[in-house]
This record gives sequence, C-alpha cells and structure tokens, in this order.
Amino acid sequence: MAIKRVYTRTGDDGSTRLVGGVRVKKTDIRIEAYGTVDELNSNLGLLASFMHDGHDKSVIQHIQKTLFNVCTYLATDQRQTPLPSSANIPEDEIDIFETEIDKIQHELTEQAGFILPGGCHAAATCHVCRTVCRRAERRILELAETAEVETKISSYINRLSDYLFVLAKKLNFIEGVREKIWDNSCK
Repeated sequence: MAIKRVYTRTGDDGSTRLVGGVRVKKTDIRIEAYGTVDELNSNLGLLASFMHDGHDKSVIQHIQKTLFNVCTYLATDQRQTPLPSSANIPEDEIDIFETEIDKIQHELTEQAGFILPGGCHAAATCHVCRTVCRRAERRILELAETAEVETKISSYINRLSDYLFVLAKKLNFIEGVREKIWDNSCK
C-alpha cells in the first residue's frame, strides 16, 4: 500500500478510522488495544537493533510481521466490517513460540527466584518488550469484554510475553551477563 500523504487532518477532531472506514474516538479501547500492539512492535524493532544476526533476530522480525496481522484484526470492528484476510494469524504461530521457549529453556540453567529486569542492552530491551506485551494483552482482554476477539489473539500475545521472558534470559547468557535475582531485602 503506497502512502501518498502522511497527514490528512481528519484526525484533528480526536477521531480516527478503523479498517473499513468506521470512525471512532482515538480514546476508544479498540484504538488503545492495537496502539499498544503497535508500541510493542516498535520496541521489538529496537530489540532487533541490539541483537546479533541469526535465528533469534529472525524470529523477532517474523513476530513483527505477524503483529501487523494482529493490529489489522484489532482495528476491524467485525460487527460493521468483514475481517480482511490480512488479519489472519497462521495456526502454527503459537506452536512456534512454544517450540522456541522449550528450546531456550533446555539450553539454559534455571535460576531460583525472581529476576530483576535488565542485563545487556538486548535483554533489558527484551524485558521492556515483555512488559509492553503484557499491557497489550490487558488491553485486548478489555476489548474482548465488549467486542468479538478470538481467543487465538490473546493466546498469541500471552505466549509472546512468555517467549520474551526466556529470550531475555538467553540474551544475557549469550553476552555473559549474570542476571540479578530479587532478594526481597525490602522486608
């Protein structure tokens, strides 16, 4: 899709257009849901910029592409507009996460306790992505209270946050950065 003009002035009144042309307030929960997924996607781009070329970076870039499908899904009010084919998420996407999680957990030794987010640049950014992903999940679940949202969408986002957690551990391991364990010294 070619973008001919970035500004349209149509949103100056605080509204925006969904897939299919329906206009809603920019404060609508649907906008908040797919806007948070878009924020996650941008943070994943930042994460990829800190990663070395290879399998893990390719997985992140694949996720970014799939998140465009998620945004299209969330930006479509199915009561008024048929769901476009670009909103479909392939059936095996969640399986990909589970396979990657299992592989990473097999490679790493498990540490006891809660891990403080941080470490090398890539791992710290991955933790930011994880928390934005959790917020996106909450926004999607809130949208699902008033609109049709397939469970596959929330399951995909939920599993993505699990994947980002173990990926952060792996990125620290690759860089030789020891994770800090929360010691609950605030008692």
